[in-house]
Amino acid sequence: MGKQITNSIVMVRPIAFYFNTQTAANDFFQNDLGEKKDIVEAKALIEFDGFVDKLRGKGITVHVIQDDDSVFATPDSIFPNNWFISLEDGKLVLCPMFAEDRRYERTKFLGSLVEIVGRDTLEIYDYTKHEKDKRYLEGTGAMVLDRANKKAYCCLSERADEGLFRQFCSDFGFKPVPFHGLQSYREKRVAIYHTNVMMAMGEKFAVVCLSSIDDPAERQMVVDELTESGKQIIDASEREIDKFAGNEIELEGSGGKRYTVMTHSTFKTLTDGQKAEIEKSSEILVGDVETIEAYGGGSVRCMISEVF
Repeated sequence: MGKQITNSIVMVRPIAFYFNTQTAANDFFQNDLGEKKDIVEAKALIEFDGFVDKLRGKGITVHVIQDDDSVFATPDSIFPNNWFISLEDGKLVLCPMFAEDRRYERTKFLGSLVEIVGRDTLEIYDYTKHEKDKRYLEGTGAMVLDRANKKAYCCLSERADEGLFRQFCSDFGFKPVPFHGLQSYREKRVAIYHTNVMMAMGEKFAVVCLSSIDDPAERQMVVDELTESGKQIIDASEREIDKFAGNEIELEGSGGKRYTVMTHSTFKTLTDGQKAEIEKSSEILVGDVETIEAYGGGSVRCMISEVF
């Protein structure tokens, strides 16, 4: 069995973080609060640096890549988990992305990433050619990987093409678990843009918003797969998902200690019972990324890319 969690992660320190109109087309967690760009950027940098310090303080290895002010504007560079996936045995998957301005992130940061992962044994698998056909699979945002049990969960959406998802699973030996996750937005049921905002995978548990899976058969399939893998299911409501309760990640700190990283928004909305289930196997580590969540539509898990 492979490892589910890692001690080593990549984060990108932004230089022009702001509300991205291109991603807002189908990310309904984003909010433009109308603040000036320099104010938003300053707040985001304070949140980012404080979060990095908190992670490093627990013995988690954080590789920080600094964004630059080149001709490529990358307002969402703070969310690197969408453009690459690191797998064991030195495999690196480059992922096709929905928003054109997000594709520049690969151009900017791939060289730095290769140095971090280690170029000597690296195998790169490039799925980005599918962008020309408008088919996307946005990394560990589009898929939540149960690496130890070789299962991949995917909430199908405009950013998670089922054909590409199944190709990924075939290429790397994962069992595909596709389903449709929906959220209520302006009195309609609309597709949840990324799996990792409604589902999080730990070594011993899985947080999932089962009520967002409207199809009973698909919902039961997800429950059955998680149960078969021995995961304690922590069911989160849609109200809790709105506070990024599905956007958590478990990491390994000093001495192999497990930490489940979440935001203040999530910590405040989870019940004592839900937190107790997580704390049976993992200490909760809380970060404050309120500005990043509001303008970016993603939280702490989106900011972290694992390195295996």
